[in-house]
Amino acid sequence: MSFTMPTFASDCRDNVTMEEGFLLKPLSVAVHACRRANVCIGDKVLVLGAGPIGLVNLLTAKAMGASAVFMTDIVDSRLNLGKTLGADHVLNVKDMKAEDVARKVVSDLGVQPDAAIECTGAATSIETGIYAVKSGGTMVMIGLGASRIEMPIVEAATREIDLRGIFRYVNCYPTAIEMISSGKVNLKGLTRAHFKLQESLEAFKRFLKGDVVKVFIHCDDTA
Repeated sequence: MSFTMPTFASDCRDNVTMEEGFLLKPLSVAVHACRRANVCIGDKVLVLGAGPIGLVNLLTAKAMGASAVFMTDIVDSRLNLGKTLGADHVLNVKDMKAEDVARKVVSDLGVQPDAAIECTGAATSIETGIYAVKSGGTMVMIGLGASRIEMPIVEAATREIDLRGIFRYVNCYPTAIEMISSGKVNLKGLTRAHFKLQESLEAFKRFLKGDVVKVFIHCDDTA
């Protein structure tokens, strides 16, 4: 039986596994975000949020040449995974004020980060990014939280910080595929869980638990 590939489909390389292929969507978001943040060789980058999107942004920023990545979150297990995947500094920011977090970021990095990548949508996290990033730096906002929030806009304006929105991605799949295929990004360290079709309820419970990056449900007996 012949099969015609859809016009806009991206063809994975032979050395890209099925699991890696399923992670192309979040990786493509990270590619788009890091491009919008102008991440380049030698940059210091602050990634706010160590969930699935934050973790792939860590990997992508490193692949694009960032010399140091600082990650924040309120869950230690996520931060520990971030450290394993290459984060140079991690910080649990639970109950911390945005300005205090920013001071800690600058203290540990030695300089203000060139870019901040916000992956939570939380108001305090957005505040932290604005306070932490260098004057003339860039903060991209991936996380979608409340439709209206308060932020230190005068701080951003007087220090000429570029605030850039991120919504999904465009034309990033080919780049993401090449990054995996060439070994520039290694997704094997991202935690995952596998379930059979008849275990679907348990799979959704595991997803809601939030302790793995990706949950797979197999329609055959390969789980």
